Amino acid sequence: MVAFSVLTRATTLSYRSAPTIRLASVSRHFSTSTVTMAPISKETDFLVIGGGSGGLASARAASGKFGTKAMVIEGQRLGGTCVNVGCVPKKVTFNAAMIAETMHQAKDYGFSYQETAPFDWTTFKHKRDAYIKRLNGIYERNLANDKVEYVHGWAKLLSKNEVEVTTDDGTKSVINAKKILIAVGGNPTYGPDIPGVEHGLNSNGFFDIETLPKKVALVGAGYIAVEFAGMFNALGVETHLFIRHDTFLRNFDPMVQEVVTKEYERLGVHVHKQSSSVRVDKDASSGKLTYHFTEAGKEGSVADLDHLIWAIGRTPATKDIGLEAAGVKCNEKGYIEVDPYQTTSVENIFALGDVTGQVELTPVAIAAGRRLAARLFGPPEFSTLKMDYNGIPSVVFSHPEVGSIGLTEPQAVEKYGRENLKIYKTSFTAMYYAMMDPEQKGPTSYKLICAGPEERVVGLHILGLGSGEMLQGFGVAVKMGATKADFDSCVAIHPTSAEELVTLK
Repeated sequence: MVAFSVLTRATTLSYRSAPTIRLASVSRHFSTSTVTMAPISKETDFLVIGGGSGGLASARAASGKFGTKAMVIEGQRLGGTCVNVGCVPKKVTFNAAMIAETMHQAKDYGFSYQETAPFDWTTFKHKRDAYIKRLNGIYERNLANDKVEYVHGWAKLLSKNEVEVTTDDGTKSVINAKKILIAVGGNPTYGPDIPGVEHGLNSNGFFDIETLPKKVALVGAGYIAVEFAGMFNALGVETHLFIRHDTFLRNFDPMVQEVVTKEYERLGVHVHKQSSSVRVDKDASSGKLTYHFTEAGKEGSVADLDHLIWAIGRTPATKDIGLEAAGVKCNEKGYIEVDPYQTTSVENIFALGDVTGQVELTPVAIAAGRRLAARLFGPPEFSTLKMDYNGIPSVVFSHPEVGSIGLTEPQAVEKYGRENLKIYKTSFTAMYYAMMDPEQKGPTSYKLICAGPEERVVGLHILGLGSGEMLQGFGVAVKMGATKADFDSCVAIHPTSAEELVTLK
């Protein structure tokens, strides 16, 4: 997730050249600060629309590393979705949830304590907001350090080289750019077309919640819905998760789908399978919500909800940014079409990150942005540099954590044929749970998918404690083309869960 739409209403005006940048927060979460007006630049070599991870990485590389005159236009807070309403605040919340789980498990290790008050969500939320605000300032200072001009405003393409910028006070200007990068990311898809849909929150709204709710419902089966549901449940909230099929995380390996869905049910999340939305009612006096749905063909409802969160996907932020005027083509889903070098249908206009719908992960956008800058503005040896979208590791901060790289088992069967595969699997109880009662013990499951006579590892899927950190190292091995023999040749680190991956039989 890489950037906010540059067309969403914000509250702070700032046309700033890099040497005079000062922090300006532009969200309803945070107060704004006064900024010094700087001259408006009318021309630039590299104009980046969108101040998310991918756009910022590309602009900073172009200017700071290759000396190109670069400019970033962003209408909201710098850092994009990941920093402001995505990866970063989500992981902070996940940490809080993990602490809550650890506190409940501590008695099995001999600790005796008494909570004097329930978890203070409000204090936690405000500290989390303050942390994000500091990150916004760091991003702005980094632009200044790399001499990237930062314009706070909304951008609209007028032609292949001209972009109209509208600032908060309505002032418009036109910037001419030799090359343009569109990195505006996406926005949460709000919800299904049902009566009362407006009573729910989109996934961004999760970070607006001021007090810990008592009862929530989430609709969606992707990693956002699953992560939020796990966090709420761990913090003691009655949590209902509505999914369309019998398992969630359906883009992951079947092992992950089945084990994590079962674990959520064991942990107390109310998982409503084969469900669809009917309507949402809101009580005028209490503000509580009632969500009406069907589950396996039968009608049902959940009442007294403090919040209902739609987490049913994201939509590229390509509307009303002038793509048609510039001749930039989109596919039927609204994603900008690009070739392997991030070039759109217009030779000097490029796009990357969530707006292209390839692999919607922050590090992917950063890597693509840096490679693009190197190819466009770097020395000749970088002229063919491009992003490799194969073998990208990903993690879900669910309960337990999930890590995945490469092909799922069905994908591997389709590509190589079942007869050319060897699957290694294990399930066990991590040593962390050795001191605990059975009801406290979480699952750990690993799978290696190997192809061909050399048994090259083409898929690795893990779930259990520490999977997120563990996957980064194994991801390097898979990316390098490691075989099962390579895994076996590595001496195990004992006692760890990770050692099971190098001792599979």
